[in-house]
Amino acid sequence: MNEQELLAGQFEQHRAHLRAVAVRMLGTQDEADDAVQEAWLRVSRADAGEIDNLGGWLTTVVSRVCLDVLRSRNSRREEPLAADESDNPLERQGARSAEDDAVLADSVGIAMQVVLDRLPPAERVAFVLHDMFDLTFDEIAPIVGRSPVATRQLASRARRRVRGTPPSPPADRDRHRQIAEAFLAASRNADIQGLIAVLDPDVVFRADAAAVKLGGDRELQGAAAIAKAFSGKAQAARAALINDAVGVIVDPRGRLLLILALTFEGGRITEIEAVADRASLAELDLAPIDSGVR
Repeated sequence: MNEQELLAGQFEQHRAHLRAVAVRMLGTQDEADDAVQEAWLRVSRADAGEIDNLGGWLTTVVSRVCLDVLRSRNSRREEPLAADESDNPLERQGARSAEDDAVLADSVGIAMQVVLDRLPPAERVAFVLHDMFDLTFDEIAPIVGRSPVATRQLASRARRRVRGTPPSPPADRDRHRQIAEAFLAASRNADIQGLIAVLDPDVVFRADAAAVKLGGDRELQGAAAIAKAFSGKAQAARAALINDAVGVIVDPRGRLLLILALTFEGGRITEIEAVADRASLAELDLAPIDSGVR
């Protein structure tokens, strides 16, 4: 068996997964097949011996191809074809196995596909890869050309749309502002109970490497642990809009040091992500809270 035949065999092992990704992103079998074929053309021209993780590399290629298709579709203002209820993201030439049928029965239905078709391209890619195929935001970020924190926000907005919740209407942003300001006031006053009151019991805190160097923790979980970590802090922090969502910026003497991206659910903060990396901060759209919430 020559090298090209060996590569073709390895590719076939990943075809079902790649097609599943492409179908969920594009909603049609024909376009999904084209995206998978494009991935094969690219890997056949590449030096496969230099690729450490072929499956991950192929998923990235297919995702980028799909993102280009979605953006082109958007620019032409096309309505995507309705997903056929018989679409099987795992099916290819030959009969399906019983396992394929089980996966199909549990897969995303036509109603979900209609919702996916309405998502902006980058949101759709981030949501599909993270929520349906378990890729990390660090892995997805280069595909959509955003920082991990911005990619997390893309997926979060998509998730709200999928659940039927419109993204941050003014009333919600005003409520989120109140929660963020209560969080900051409790932090400044070392009010542990006040902090716990606005934090979800299972709240998660994460920080990038640059934020950790400023003296913070890499990751914390639970309201009590996070309340303790923030007690007496936030002296130079204020609520602001970060990519049109309420968050916190820390800018002592007018110099942006870091941001806290906040996720809200049920009137409490469920996630806090500290970002201090300069390149990531430069990608964010920051605005004074008063300019967008009133």
